[in-house]
Amino acid sequence: MTAVEQVVTALIVDDQELVRSGLTLILQRQHGVVVVGECTDGDEVPDAVQRHRPDVVVMDLRMKRVDGIEATRRLCDIGGPPVLALTTFNDDELLSGVLRAGAAGFVLKDSPAEELIRAVHAVASGNGFLDPAVTARILTAYRSAAAPARPSPALDGVTPREKDVLTLIARGRTNSEIAHELGISALTVKTHIGRIFTKLGLRDRASAIVFAYDHRIVSSP
Repeated sequence: MTAVEQVVTALIVDDQELVRSGLTLILQRQHGVVVVGECTDGDEVPDAVQRHRPDVVVMDLRMKRVDGIEATRRLCDIGGPPVLALTTFNDDELLSGVLRAGAAGFVLKDSPAEELIRAVHAVASGNGFLDPAVTARILTAYRSAAAPARPSPALDGVTPREKDVLTLIARGRTNSEIAHELGISALTVKTHIGRIFTKLGLRDRASAIVFAYDHRIVSSP
């Protein structure tokens, strides 16, 4: 853990005990992440969040009673902590579904442990995180949608600088990277992001990424 990196508390949600144990073991071994609780299904999440107050929820998507997409939607509706979706399925429908439900990030279970740690820290700190293996896929999926994207009236109120920030968010840049590329302070970037979210009715960086895909603000790689 670096000098500036804060300890992150995480709640693990997965219906397979072996997976929960493995994830907990990986995260507990790393400096900067502490697993404070586990859930076996999505319907257990609200109570567990209230009890443990985690900084981030690491959420499986395929569960028996309440799946990860619905659990994420319910959690976002009550203003819960950010969700990092975790699955073995590289599925465009699951990916777009959980992002639209309000997840702040998405990572595959077969990703390296270091990638999982990085994703947990990114989501807990208010950034979005898309597994590099699926970023191009979701771009392609949105660009190939049957209904062509139309300019949103909401974009009329977005300034050129705010559009620059939104573009860099969609390209996966962190606040510090955006600040460096645009030659502005990180605090100014944070202010721009807040205004973008307000003007476009967005909840988080993941929804901003989806918005940028939908409205062709960024192009597929």
